[in-house]
Amino acid sequence: MTPIAAIFGAWGFLGRHVTRRLARAGWRIRACGRRPNVGLFLKTMGDPGQIEIFAADLAKRETCLPLVKDATVVINLVGILHESGRQRFSSLHARGARALARAAAAENAAAFIHISAIGADPESASLYAKSKAEGERGVREVFPNAAILRPSVIFGPEDSFLNRFANMARFSPILPLIGEETRFQPVYADDAALAVLKIAEDAKGGRMERHAKIYELGGSAIYSFRELMTFLLKTIKRDRLLLPLPFPLARLLARFAQYAPGAPLTPDQVEALRSDNIVSSRAKREKRSLEGLGIKPRPLEDVAPHYLRRYRKPPL
Repeated sequence: MTPIAAIFGAWGFLGRHVTRRLARAGWRIRACGRRPNVGLFLKTMGDPGQIEIFAADLAKRETCLPLVKDATVVINLVGILHESGRQRFSSLHARGARALARAAAAENAAAFIHISAIGADPESASLYAKSKAEGERGVREVFPNAAILRPSVIFGPEDSFLNRFANMARFSPILPLIGEETRFQPVYADDAALAVLKIAEDAKGGRMERHAKIYELGGSAIYSFRELMTFLLKTIKRDRLLLPLPFPLARLLARFAQYAPGAPLTPDQVEALRSDNIVSSRAKREKRSLEGLGIKPRPLEDVAPHYLRRYRKPPL
């Protein structure tokens, strides 16, 4: 029987990579999310009928239950970077994750894979990081054998990190550095998707027990924020001033920027930038990493230039 994967948040940035990976491996996909018309492009990633698109809302359990029925694995990729309207950290990252895990357990899914984030901490001053930790706890309470993946900042053609700063550099003579020495370990989206596939394949083979742990997913190298912006500017061949911003000033600016279209900066994001975003030494030691899953991370320098070159200044 063809294994079924119910993927929630399937047409998000990471979701499309996960969908592509599982479809290529022969899985039948139930791609789920709040606006199914947005996800229609996913159908082109598989054979006719292999990928189906469904409307689902984590806040409405009745929309999720039918979609996890008979699923081999349920994958939760739902997440937001800033709050807007009814989209709140607590409702999606915490209550929503727990509700979906409960639905998967009720339907006897073989596995539940939950995407969290490095930095998830119940004691964090960042509401984002705190809600991620609450979500992890809720998932584990109702689905004890769940695999939890904590990626560092994810890069790839559709990312909202390097693309955002590269676009900013097209128009602004200055790039602000908030926490210029904060360290990141960027992970390629397709590598994170491959980690999901490897765990899903083990679940299909009845070997899910080995993955009932928290994985931390980081790339091949660690960079300070300043080093990342220096790499970015060199890649897009633009000369811009890198201006360090003290955290008090950054918080003040974020109070206003959070109301701009797209919320380019929020006070909560400023708070999160106080902490490093790298794989812990303990996770490395216990092989709870990409390498522990047998995945060699692809370097940022080998991937990012291919999609960042569009931000270069056109030749005269």
